[in-house]
Parts: sequence; structure tokens; C-alpha cells
Amino acid sequence: MSSFTDELIHRLAALREQHLFRELRQVDSAQGPQIEISDQTFLNFSSNDYLGLANHPALKAAAIKALETFGAGAGASRLVCGSLAPFHELEAALADFKKTEAALTFSTGYAAALGTIPALIGKDDVIILDKLVHACIVDAAKLSGAKLRVFDHNDLNDLETILKWSSSRPRTLSQSPRTLIVTESIFSMDGDCAPLREIVALKEKYGAWLMVDEAHATGIIGQNGRGLADELGVSDQIEIQMGTLGKALGASGGYIGGSRALIDFLVNRARSFIFSTAPMPSTAAAAMAAINIVQSVEGEQLRSQAWHLANLLEHSVAASGGTITAPESLIMPMIIGDEAKAMELAAKLRAQNIFVPAIRYPTVARGAARLRITLTAGHSATDVAKLGAALAVTQLAAPINPP
Repeated sequence: MSSFTDELIHRLAALREQHLFRELRQVDSAQGPQIEISDQTFLNFSSNDYLGLANHPALKAAAIKALETFGAGAGASRLVCGSLAPFHELEAALADFKKTEAALTFSTGYAAALGTIPALIGKDDVIILDKLVHACIVDAAKLSGAKLRVFDHNDLNDLETILKWSSSRPRTLSQSPRTLIVTESIFSMDGDCAPLREIVALKEKYGAWLMVDEAHATGIIGQNGRGLADELGVSDQIEIQMGTLGKALGASGGYIGGSRALIDFLVNRARSFIFSTAPMPSTAAAAMAAINIVQSVEGEQLRSQAWHLANLLEHSVAASGGTITAPESLIMPMIIGDEAKAMELAAKLRAQNIFVPAIRYPTVARGAARLRITLTAGHSATDVAKLGAALAVTQLAAPINPP
């Protein structure tokens, strides 16, 4: 045990030297525009709770009602006896919301990716990933055993080059090799949009399948918050739609939407679904309440408020003499580059009671450390003005230069 512990201490020391050491901060309040940490109140500009639903009375009431009716736990995997009514109701609502034939929920977005990709793609196939896709997609692709290819971020020419290579591969005796393209619609660290129309055209041209993660677009973009694919009119041309319930929807979990055949297949082959105890039914009920809100007048008002604040931050930074790109999403990163510098600037913001943690490798590439600023409908114009002023004080008001 001593040598084991010594080895871990050595590795941790190396992380500290590289300014990559992480530690948990206990939050003593509900999620919101303000959070309590160590008896201090901070303006929270780091949450993915974009519409402020995580602490919404309707979600809490739905969760409590489900808790009283169905208990705290599901008791088993859904294929045994844990497929409780709230999961079925949520999946029907998700399919209607995303305009797909069916949907399937998972315990997390990570589990959704990890179960879906290896179920559909194997060692004789090809997976083509945007360079900046989320780690869960990368891990799922590696787990599949398929041949992996990565195209430069949002680079359609690079994608087509790889598709040409993939489509020219020889057939096996049983079938031609399958090709799956995976991208996010809104990229979680850069906040920019994928050119989904053009990617759909390329996948159709070369006979590939397409999987799109709408985690950071669902609830925020498109009619009734259906996502970027819906906004661009290509959702019915995407074979696999993925998303989470824990960001704009304010609850917890992940989902896959698509054809009835896709969902039936995943029920039978997605290992992270088959071999996991079902989530708490109360989380499904909360997510169901969120879907109802997102499609309501209140949901539209929350989206409008969040986008108004994003534009306000852009103008606030400009007024302080800096620049920031016009927001494509509610994620507005400020690229610092050096990990130590990013940590220093995050600490300066915390000293002004503003919470924006530094994002570092391996979440982003080495030398691409940043402050990932996110806005929510719960923030006020005063909150945003305070952030803009703090950015000026800490000399962060500078152009974004993604690597």
C-alpha cells in the first residue's frame, strides 16, 4: 500500500506543477445565479442551468410528487422491474419535443454516448469525429473498436476528405463498412455552432450515418427550444439525436432520440442502459416538468432573457475597451492559453465574488486554457454589468483567439 500511495502522491505532485490539479468545492446552496461556497456568496457564471430551471418550483413539485408515489429508487434495471411510469412518460414527451419517432433515457449523457456508439458501430467500421467533440463521445468511439478519424473543427473540406477515404474502403463478404459522423451542435467549450446543413449534405452524399449531440442547444435554440437541428430544418435527416436533461432542462440524465427501430435496438444492445439500475424516478418527473416549461410562454420568456443578457455582456465588455465575439450560444469563453494564468485570473474574479473556474487540459487542449463564461436566464442586467466591470479590472477584456 505504501508504494501505491507514494506513486499516487508523485502523480498528484506532477499535476500541481503543471497547474492541472483539481479539487472539489462544496456548494452549500441550490444552483442559481448566486451560489454559496465556504460561507461566501458568489455570482455564478459557470453553470449550464441556462434557463434557471434547476431550482424551479414546478420541477421541485414534480420531483416530490414522483418521490411520494414511486419512492426514492427504481429498484432494478429497466429491463428487470425498474421501468417505472415516469420514464415512459418522459420518453414520450422527449420524442414529441424533438419530433422523433421515439426516445430512450439514460442515467447520464455520458452513459447515453457510451451505450449508443459501441452498440451501433464495431471494429470493421469507421467513426469520424469533430476534433472538439465531448470526451464522452471520444471514449465511446474508442470503446467501439472502430477505426477512428478526426476532422479539424467544423472543417467541411477535411471531413469530406475522410469521407472519400472511408467510402472507398473495400466491402467485407457480409456488408460494406459503416461510417458514423459524430459532432455537437453547440460545442461545450467554445460555444460555437456546427455547420449541420453542410454536414448532413456530406453524410447523404457518402452514405454515412450522423449522430449530433444537442446538449448545449436543447432548450435554448430553435422553435420551443428544440435545438439547432430543428432551427436549421435538418432534424429529420439526422439518424441519432443525443442530448442531456441536466443543462437547460435543469434535471439529470441523458437521452437518445431517433427512429423506433433505433430505440428498440438500443434497449437490446446498449450496455450502459441494460446493465444500470434505472435512475431515480423523481429526476424523470422533474425533466418532464422542464420539457413542459421549455415549450410554454414562460420558456420563451426565459430564452429571450438569457439571449438578451448574452448580448448585454458583449456590449458591456466592449464598453470597457475589450472585445468579445457576438454570442452564438450562452457559452462565451475567454481564451487565456497558459494554465497558470487562467488559474490566476479565475482567482482574481473570485476575490470580487464572481465564480468562473478556469477550464484546463484535458477538458481543453494544452495551451488553450480559458475562462468559460455561461449566462442563465436567472442573471440580472446588474449581474452582467458587474461581470463586465470585473473583466476590465482583471484585464480580461481581450479578443477571443481560439487555438
